Amino acid sequence: MQQLEESFGPLVESSEKYPYQIEEYLLQVNDIVEINIKTTDEKLNLVFGAVSNDMQNQAAMGGNQGSGDAFFLNGYTIDDQGMVEIPLIGKLRIEGLTTEDAKLLVENEVKKFINEGEYFVRVRLGGIRFSALGEFNRSGKYTILQNRVTILEAIAFAGDLSRVAKRDEILLVRQYPDGSQIHKINLLDRELLGSEFYFLKPNDMIYAEPMKVREIGAGNTLTETLTLIITSVTAVALVIALFQN
Repeated sequence: MQQLEESFGPLVESSEKYPYQIEEYLLQVNDIVEINIKTTDEKLNLVFGAVSNDMQNQAAMGGNQGSGDAFFLNGYTIDDQGMVEIPLIGKLRIEGLTTEDAKLLVENEVKKFINEGEYFVRVRLGGIRFSALGEFNRSGKYTILQNRVTILEAIAFAGDLSRVAKRDEILLVRQYPDGSQIHKINLLDRELLGSEFYFLKPNDMIYAEPMKVREIGAGNTLTETLTLIITSVTAVALVIALFQN
């Protein structure tokens, strides 16, 4: 083994570790959340509209936008006032809360209707929704049914970047409670792994700009563009030569 390393170098080269910088997400207007309430009282379950097994099965099947529709149809959308309306309980303001804080808020309301017996409350986001625009092989709007999604996973989900995309100048448009902000990201920089932008947040928009080669021709690479230009110039020269003769 030592002789192999001396001949070919180390078998594995690893970078330093980059600790994750994960901020607790605070729920925002237009977020879709799953609020699942179950008790030992079947009548209360019907009133609370506990999430059906069909929806859970759909959500577990995959991470495309079609599967995400189950949350849109059966989840709760936070309205412009930051509220959700739950059967029997009524309206609750959950904007600005973490999903754990929202769960505790719902639990306190559920207790008012439980005389005895046990109950279960779950509050979670209906997947990570994001948009991929510009130089993607499959641009569009997507939903990945996971609690955490990296920007690299999102790019792969959208079919990867095209060959002319600026990988060192990816624009990320992120929503905050007080407005939206644009961040320029260098995918080639290892420090991205330890930044707050490594993990997507709901409703992020990723825009990939094209390189200058796209502006000077229709080819996907500089070689293709130069070939196209040379072919066009040659064709024009032949036409001129024919008319002169």
